[in-house]
Amino acid sequence: MQTTTAHEPGHWREFGARLRHWRRRAGLTQAQLGAGIGYDHTAVSKIEHGTRRVTPRIADRLDELLGAGGDLRTACHRAETAELPALAPFTPGLTRPPLPGGPPAGPAWTAPARPPLLLPDYGLLCPLHGAAGCAVPEPLELAALHAQFCADEPAGAPPLDAATAHALTGLLAAHLRSGETGSHPALAAAVERTLHAVLARLATATAAQRRPLARLAAEHAHAAGVLRMQGGRNATAMACFDRALTWAELAGDQATQVAALSDMSTLARLDGDPVAALGYARETGRAAPGRHWSGAMGQIGRARAYALTGEVRATVRHIGRARLHLDHIGAGDEADAPWLSIASMRLRVESGAAAALRDLAAAVDDPRLARRALTAAETALHLLGPAQLPTARLLFTVRVADCHACAHDPQTAVELLGPALEASPAEALPALVGYELRGLRERLAAHRPEVSRRLVELAEYSSLASGRS
Repeated sequence: MQTTTAHEPGHWREFGARLRHWRRRAGLTQAQLGAGIGYDHTAVSKIEHGTRRVTPRIADRLDELLGAGGDLRTACHRAETAELPALAPFTPGLTRPPLPGGPPAGPAWTAPARPPLLLPDYGLLCPLHGAAGCAVPEPLELAALHAQFCADEPAGAPPLDAATAHALTGLLAAHLRSGETGSHPALAAAVERTLHAVLARLATATAAQRRPLARLAAEHAHAAGVLRMQGGRNATAMACFDRALTWAELAGDQATQVAALSDMSTLARLDGDPVAALGYARETGRAAPGRHWSGAMGQIGRARAYALTGEVRATVRHIGRARLHLDHIGAGDEADAPWLSIASMRLRVESGAAAALRDLAAAVDDPRLARRALTAAETALHLLGPAQLPTARLLFTVRVADCHACAHDPQTAVELLGPALEASPAEALPALVGYELRGLRERLAAHRPEVSRRLVELAEYSSLASGRS
């Protein structure tokens, strides 16, 4: 949604002309102004020519930097308001939930263990305030606001207010954090029931309400997909991610588009379909043009797809390109994705590089590649704080052990696995950890059959538990 369409060039050209007027009055070059908001001079040039839109938050920053006294804020509002009626009319298909039928059985409310105090949280933006930040209501008020939102009849419901938007987003962040410890079917069902309430509002929303509701729909659909994927329900997860893409595009939510496409590439890999995985990875890089965080995610996804087919040069080349993107991530990238930091992106790239090189080493039986994978896996594990994301820590530990096995060092792999597996009950294992264990089991079978049998038990239990979710 960064580039204007045929419906709106006049309105954004007007904004660009106002921006040019105030920039020149302040005596700044395009490069100097761009430095103040984290953009390069080419982006400022596109804004001034009306070929690139800006968010209200960026318009506010420009207004403040140039001392425009609200003129740029008002011009941005005019352009956004003129743009909204041009959105496609809602057809029944546009507000169709990921799965046919009504919402899943069970309560729409699942009490969060740790509701956040502020947004953004867990990578989720407030649909009204974006990355600017806002407070989440207290738990009791959060519960009441959520209940009221789900109970209201869409036709007579009041507009989405700030407190309700904060409550719905904060609750979703809490649900995702609770899902870190394994498969929780009740969480997925609660998220999907809330999604149905959002879609009911979206179907009858005014133009001004469409964008924030579409963002809520995109975030809830993506979260439902993540929770289903953690439970091994890949087909359901794919349906959720597909719908999340539709609503994210409507909302101009590039971060959710990138996340959904990246997860779709992962599902294709789990299904052993490198061609589809590569296709989704390419689209991941295109979802946010010119953004290095999107480019890094797309490149590492391509590396993982190529690794499945044993293509050494292509895999290594795309890992290198992903790392190059890391060197160029700046303030403009961080404004797009609230979860983004250099450390978090490096964690994603290095963990993906480790998995790609490990798959490659296993495919071509090359211990040298396995040792390179081990370096990346240990880097990712080091970047993960001791108390952060216990499921990710277990996943990375299994991956480090697998790298040792691929490097023809099964003894070290066994020594690493023992404590990690004993500390992790089988019923808590997410599907992705079970998938890693199954691959490692095959590589250890010839060297340590007793450990391989334990991995069989864990992987099969994880698979059965996922089937029940």
